[in-house]
Amino acid sequence: MSDRQNKTKGQRSRTVLRMPDLEQSKSAVLNSLTAPSSQVSYGHAIDEFIRWYCSEPRLALNRTVVLRYRIYLEQKNLAPSTIIVRLAAVRRLAFEAADTGLLSPELAAGIGRVKGVKRLGVRIGNWLTIDQSRTLLQKSSLDTLRGKRDRAILATLLACGLRRAELVALRMQDLQIREDHWVIADLMGKGKRIRGVPMPVWVKAAIDEWLAKAHITGGQIFRRINKNGSVWGAGIINQIISKYT
Repeated sequence: MSDRQNKTKGQRSRTVLRMPDLEQSKSAVLNSLTAPSSQVSYGHAIDEFIRWYCSEPRLALNRTVVLRYRIYLEQKNLAPSTIIVRLAAVRRLAFEAADTGLLSPELAAGIGRVKGVKRLGVRIGNWLTIDQSRTLLQKSSLDTLRGKRDRAILATLLACGLRRAELVALRMQDLQIREDHWVIADLMGKGKRIRGVPMPVWVKAAIDEWLAKAHITGGQIFRRINKNGSVWGAGIINQIISKYT
């Protein structure tokens, strides 16, 4: 048997992942994701699993171990949706490890069969009423440049339902007329899914007012504003949007 065949056989028989292996697989997972929000979510979930996995005696990474991890998550009284995300990250970690020869494909397939917990009922959430949305919009002062920007941001979030990363990346050429209506065209979301988002006329008017006042004629729509009240930079970051959500 050749050295290459011996090496492949040795890789396929691996059952335990050590820290360098876990970090390599984590990097592969994050590099496969396009949405910054997904990278943050999966990165946090994988870090949580790695801490748990490494705190135990040297464990084989297999279906039984991941089932134990699911029990551990349930005992922490986490929301079903949180547990589902954590387990999805672990499954993806195992698949990436198998793709690079760090874990047996059979073990990765077993981990892939670990299901999440059932969701009971419907999550209500905190939804704004129409009056609350109007009140929120009216809090932005239209007398200042920052106020015009903030109102345009709030209007887009409320009416178009964009994620923070999507709003941050929004460019002027993304706003197009389709069938006599303004839309955000060819918006790429999670999983590289492309969709068109209708934009109400009043939202487009708020954006146009901000663009005219800020003298923005191309590139990203929303920009940072310095202490002197002037526009600077080529865009904004997620942290700026966090105060609105």
